[in-house]
Amino acid sequence: MYRPRVIGLALGGVAIAGVLIYGGAGLATWGALFASTILWPHLALWLGSRSANPYRTELASLMVDSALGGAWIALMQFNLLPSVAILIMLSMDKMAIGGARFLARCSGVLVLACAAAAALNGFQLRPYTNMVQIIGSLPLIVFYPLVVGWTTYRLARRLREQNQILSEMSRTDHLSGLLNRRCWEEAVAAEFERCARTGACASLLMLDLDRFKWINDRHGHPAGDEVIRKVAGILRESLRSDDVPGRYGGEEFGVLLPDTPEAGAEVIAERIRRRIEGAALAPSGLRVTASIGIAESSARDVGYTVWISHADRALYAAKERGRNRSVRFQPKFTPRPEPT
Repeated sequence: MYRPRVIGLALGGVAIAGVLIYGGAGLATWGALFASTILWPHLALWLGSRSANPYRTELASLMVDSALGGAWIALMQFNLLPSVAILIMLSMDKMAIGGARFLARCSGVLVLACAAAAALNGFQLRPYTNMVQIIGSLPLIVFYPLVVGWTTYRLARRLREQNQILSEMSRTDHLSGLLNRRCWEEAVAAEFERCARTGACASLLMLDLDRFKWINDRHGHPAGDEVIRKVAGILRESLRSDDVPGRYGGEEFGVLLPDTPEAGAEVIAERIRRRIEGAALAPSGLRVTASIGIAESSARDVGYTVWISHADRALYAAKERGRNRSVRFQPKFTPRPEPT
């Protein structure tokens, strides 16, 4: 609010000065005008920047703006055009910032300040506006709405950008940069419905890093985190643009492969497995292997969760067969054992 306040009050000061010139104002009145239109914006910034609650302090400063406007309307003896211009401009920015309720609060403060100033100055009503006063009011009427509009546009744009960032953060696993489990499962569910509707095929990979607990115990969790990040990078580099990798949890990852039968999925799985096996995944040269389960979507599956469970059972079959391999799902697989 600093720049809009500086510009708005300065323009308001020009409109008020056009009235004071013809009213024979004294030095004290001119000093009050300088303080309220030139010095006050900088004082408001100083108060807000040093406040424990800047937002609340700024709301209070906006109410002070309204009080000053109300006082000057009375001191101008209700000169019509400058008074209406100040009233409209003060109402516009309060509505833009806090809505109807905040406008009502500030309007109440404006009326009270106006009544107090009129009582102290002796109530006088001179609504006539001459040409000089009209010209003095025009900058406030013309330019201040543009300032409020530009400020509102910038705030809306900034809010939109922040919402996009928050939306992305809510979808992304912070460590790997891949989709988190919830969003990855949503993608799997959508693809499952597409396959059921159109008869297309797709495959899932469930990938688990072998003996990852040993890495954390032996090398520490920072090394384990670095391994997760490097594996996520290998997944991104190894997959096609339409494939959807995600972090399923811990050291387990999922990959959705649209329009891919299990034979093609096995080729991709082996490419990923070999790249993980051959990569140094930490500054110390630490290497790991991965076991991968593969499952193609099937019309017999009653839901996407069954599809995921098939890939998961294939993964644990790969573990049972010695790790560091990829295995296709077979209906004869027994339920997965508890990992050790």
